[in-house]
Amino acid sequence: MDERIGVIGLGRMGWALAARLAGQGARVRGWTRSGVDTAEVAAAGFEGVGEMRSLVATSDVVVLSLFNDDAARDVLTQLSTLDLNGKLIVETSTVSPNVVRDLFASIERAGGALVDAPISGGPEMVEAGTVGMFVGGRDADVARFLPVAALVSDKVAHVGPLGAGASAKIVNNMVLTGMWEVLSEALETGAGLGLGLETMLGFLEKSPAASPAFLQRMPVIKGESDAVGFSVSGIAKDAALMVATSQELEREATALKAALARYEAMIGADLGGQDLSTV
Repeated sequence: MDERIGVIGLGRMGWALAARLAGQGARVRGWTRSGVDTAEVAAAGFEGVGEMRSLVATSDVVVLSLFNDDAARDVLTQLSTLDLNGKLIVETSTVSPNVVRDLFASIERAGGALVDAPISGGPEMVEAGTVGMFVGGRDADVARFLPVAALVSDKVAHVGPLGAGASAKIVNNMVLTGMWEVLSEALETGAGLGLGLETMLGFLEKSPAASPAFLQRMPVIKGESDAVGFSVSGIAKDAALMVATSQELEREATALKAALARYEAMIGADLGGQDLSTV
């Protein structure tokens, strides 16, 4: 691949993205606000950079993997002060569609192009190249990004103009988060009716109710694994975004509010670092 790739944000997802891209033969550099351990990044197959300006100057495609709206807005605002001529900025974080829409003009004035491409799936799926990716942006910009996207995702969908990717991710996550909430309520109800957990999981995993996400996390639900694909704190942040987005549209989001309250209670019980399915 001719495109040089820069990754901004080296949390669990950003790190997995950089390592996966490098492992697929791309030239990758990474930067994060908390600093880069050069030995660790070298072991992962990519190069660490000490300044964001340097990363941008030596990258053709700049991929953002950040925690929330504030972080994404901050980085996009900083990028808009740099020379972005010929550069494609790709926002992969789970954020409000307003983030990329509000910053698009600033990125364009700096000479850059912008697409949003949030990822569905955790770091382990990034590493395997099996995540989903919802892409929003102009046709030419998306076409340029597709060869990069194909290195990390076998399920890339161009869902509309800029911001549509973030919108699709919110819809997708609402369904998943609602599923975990309903599963929690169902297991609580079954326990009250005298059914054992092993019995309930045994028939549920063979039923039409068994989604891929549910089956994938069965070892965690059964207590056989403490692996963290996506944390309680992370899903709580996403659920808060979903509720806020729904309320902006004057929707009730009843199930999402219940899910958010449950995850916030888990954080209060010092379980924020556990996998979301421990709910």
